[in-house]
Amino acid sequence: MNRFLHGHATHPDWRMALALAAAQIDAQRRAPGAAAEPTLGWVYLTDAYAPHAAALLEDLRQRWPGVEWVGATGIGIAAGGVEYFDEPALSLMLTDLGTEHFRVFSGARPLAGFAAHTANVHADPGTADLAGLIHDMSARTATGYLFGGLASGQSRLLHIAGSVLAGGLSGVAFDRSVPLVSRVTQGCQPVGPQRRVTAADRNVVTELDGEPALDCLLRDVGLDGAEPRAALPALRQVLVGLADGVPETAADEDLSTRSAFDGFRQRDAFGADTRVRHLIGLDPGRRGIAIADSAAVGMQLAFCTRGVEAARRDLMRICAELREEVEPEELPLPAALALKEGAFGESPADTSGIAGAIYVSCAGRGGAHFGAPSAELAIVRHALGDVPLVGFFAAGEIARRHLYGYTGVLTVFRKDPP
Repeated sequence: MNRFLHGHATHPDWRMALALAAAQIDAQRRAPGAAAEPTLGWVYLTDAYAPHAAALLEDLRQRWPGVEWVGATGIGIAAGGVEYFDEPALSLMLTDLGTEHFRVFSGARPLAGFAAHTANVHADPGTADLAGLIHDMSARTATGYLFGGLASGQSRLLHIAGSVLAGGLSGVAFDRSVPLVSRVTQGCQPVGPQRRVTAADRNVVTELDGEPALDCLLRDVGLDGAEPRAALPALRQVLVGLADGVPETAADEDLSTRSAFDGFRQRDAFGADTRVRHLIGLDPGRRGIAIADSAAVGMQLAFCTRGVEAARRDLMRICAELREEVEPEELPLPAALALKEGAFGESPADTSGIAGAIYVSCAGRGGAHFGAPSAELAIVRHALGDVPLVGFFAAGEIARRHLYGYTGVLTVFRKDPP
């Protein structure tokens, strides 16, 4: 049974775009084995529609009475294998999940009384102590796992949770009966070894592995012995991968994210617990480096750079991990025969264990970063198949209790419990 339905469209008039997307969903509902009456919906809209968000939400309610809506604005949105950037567009996905298995929440709608296992969250990037809100929301779930992102755009930044909101954090929480799997893709290439912070003063790291941090940086990027001022042009492309000293593995088993939460998994890729931050300055006097985050003794640190090939490889890796995690070990005989005869094409979505997906990527990754329009989503679609997928390009990505930048967070809902 197809429990998830989706539609998307672009048009200068939001009413026309909504009508076009709704027509796609209505056609899917008429297909055999389609979802029953939908109860939960996601709506992502580019910021061109932000001034009309309240009217658009009201139209959604009239078209599908009884559906709870969540979503956000983005400078770009994702829909299946398509990206819409800097144009008026919207993307919708609906499911018939039992209302007892989820709860929409916001600052005005507390989560009290609901046993949350995981949560899909959206937030306003201008919110004070946003990191604290994310940590607090993570603590309210049994697994500690959140997935989502910060609203983005060139005008109004909005998120949706039953109503149109500005400021704060909102979303939808799921109980433990809703099976999902999530991964984070960093898209970075480490350029030096994993190191341990041995001395730091807030955001200034002064020692790594007992050596001056600045000396370690210059050595790792191939500038050993260079004067800091002369090295600055080459260091503008260098970032810092930062991870907690003790791996956070508690409760990861329920989400099948064990491998994704290693801080530094291997030489050429970061694990999901690594936060990539900018290198914002040098401190020649203390032979230190300044980073765009707080550092503490015991943290792991590695210098890195971003690049298209690294981003492609890492995105393909997490897609393969997700597909492997949800793929049934044995296909039913009719499905196996159909696959052998090519009835499903190159991407046999009907044989996979994926019911629907949400992808939140950094606004700085979309579009040209992957080499061509919709190239990032094309990688996801090729790996997962033609499954219902919605999402947006965010001003910051949320996974577990961390706020990331320049990452992608891909979450898939299983067709059936594992």
